[in-house]
Amino acid sequence: MVFFIDVPWLLDVQEQAVPEDVSVADYSALVAAVARHKTRIPRPATAEPDAAWRAAALLHTLVRLQPLPYRNSLFACQVAAAYMHASGEGIDPPYGAMVDLVRDIQAGKVSVYQAAGLLRTWRI
Repeated sequence: MVFFIDVPWLLDVQEQAVPEDVSVADYSALVAAVARHKTRIPRPATAEPDAAWRAAALLHTLVRLQPLPYRNSLFACQVAAAYMHASGEGIDPPYGAMVDLVRDIQAGKVSVYQAAGLLRTWRI
């Protein structure tokens, strides 16, 4: 099932994920995340992107672009998990694995393709 989100969907997740009243500092980052997850062909050798790739695109973009003044990592993780759930595929990462993934994305050590691969291994 292909599930496309929009900026209001991201704002709904943000409202649930971040308990404090945090205003978005950069709406263009949210627009970029929405556009990136809708990309039809992530790689020339890949046919159709799956839910894990789309969730990884959201996660990667939100971690790198930091649309909120703080709590971006929490927000990005919640978006990825919520996207997988909404697509009919839950994830159950090992303890601390999401934190490690976010840190590696921040450090530029993990690409969106590698993040998608990890999300696929965590599917339940």
